[in-house]
Amino acid sequence: QVQLLESGGGLVQPGGSLRLSCTASGFTLQYYAIGWFRQAPGKEREGVSCIDSSDGSTYYADSVKGRFTISRDNAKNTVYLQMNSLNSDDTGVYYCAAGPWATSELGVDEYDYWGQGTQVTVSS
Repeated sequence: QVQLLESGGGLVQPGGSLRLSCTASGFTLQYYAIGWFRQAPGKEREGVSCIDSSDGSTYYADSVKGRFTISRDNAKNTVYLQMNSLNSDDTGVYYCAAGPWATSELGVDEYDYWGQGTQVTVSS
């Protein structure tokens, strides 16, 4: 059974950092593009970052460039999202997803498998 599991969310103060993890079971993440998405209350799900399976190319939404870093550890079958300099606009449920390729479009429709999400709350 294909499953993705996110972890690492929580409550953090503005300016703080969190590292999210996306771990797969039932398939090997190495062969998939992995994207991170987030959804704030009352808003549509939006793409945050993604990493390609072939050459490791990475893409970021303008809102997180320079603050977030996506990476993968194939030995652990895990993809990470390091989030620094967090602000209240980063609050939301964060999802990881797996798909055939990564593009700068960060489109929800490009991904086939989704995790259940982890809550990130940035508040003082």
